[in-house]
Amino acid sequence: MLESTETSRILDILGNRNRRRILDLLRQKPCFVTEISERLMISPKAVIEHLQLMEQEQILSSFHDDRRRKYYCLTQEIRIDVHLSHGDDPVLPIPPAESLEGKYLVSLYTLARMLKARDRLITNLEMIEREIDVKMNDIARYSHDLLANETEMDLVLALAHCRLTLRDLEEYTGLDAEPVERMLRDLIIKGIVEQNGNEYMLRGPYVKQSL
Repeated sequence: MLESTETSRILDILGNRNRRRILDLLRQKPCFVTEISERLMISPKAVIEHLQLMEQEQILSSFHDDRRRKYYCLTQEIRIDVHLSHGDDPVLPIPPAESLEGKYLVSLYTLARMLKARDRLITNLEMIEREIDVKMNDIARYSHDLLANETEMDLVLALAHCRLTLRDLEEYTGLDAEPVERMLRDLIIKGIVEQNGNEYMLRGPYVKQSL
């Protein structure tokens, strides 16, 4: 049985929708940061922060595979049951039929508007997903000639979401600082990435460097 303070802390953690989405994904199988970011369309930096918080609370654990890629998995299943009990509340009078009918029609009209809005969002999301697939194919094709390996492409895709520090990119790739720094230097020389303080970002627009 969890103590009340521990229960409150867990509820605070699970109150975040993206953390719940990450947990749902990890219930299916262990995943690494890149996979979580791409599957759930959450920025790598946010994924790393969520994972680190849940690992600190021992909700998650991690391990490395043969490629030194860091995987996260559930350490224990979390189940929270909420029971609502009604006391001896006074029975409220039923509103007049006209008023109830009016509320009913307003609720139906509001629901219809929300369903139409949802349909529009789903259509737009499907269009964006198709465009993302096209761009991902373009990036994979260009990367074959521009980049040295798949990990460099992972770094570029991570930076396409947001600015990240070296520590963030270590966590993202599961690699030590030295190989990540080496790849970042290579990407800077190629003109694809630039550094601002302790953060790395995509250089835009990309200009082909003269040899």
